[in-house]
Amino acid sequence: MAKKRPAKSSRRSSRRRRSRRLAAGRRTARRDRRWSARVTRESDVLDLQHGVFTRRNPREIASSLKRSAERSRRRKTNPYRSALSMLTFYINRAGKNLPSGRRKTLERAKAELRKQFGRD
Repeated sequence: MAKKRPAKSSRRSSRRRRSRRLAAGRRTARRDRRWSARVTRESDVLDLQHGVFTRRNPREIASSLKRSAERSRRRKTNPYRSALSMLTFYINRAGKNLPSGRRKTLERAKAELRKQFGRD
């Protein structure tokens, strides 16, 4: 015995429901991918100065990270490692969207951070 096909309107509405469900899943996935931005903003380890990664001078970036890492009592490792990991995290989070000039500045800030902690 052949199965009865549902009416066209019910097929259309089931497609609509399925597409809405998929769209809702995509929205949720998009929102969940932004956890790294929240880490930079609300880090529980370092109290970063606002706009520290947007500065143009690598020495200022390094000294700000060093100051934050040394003052923090919530970190689980030494200040050098905390500061360097936050800087590396920021660079990696930006990925290919980071302009080459900014990347160079932040890489120089890494070298400056090593110098300020005496880890040449």
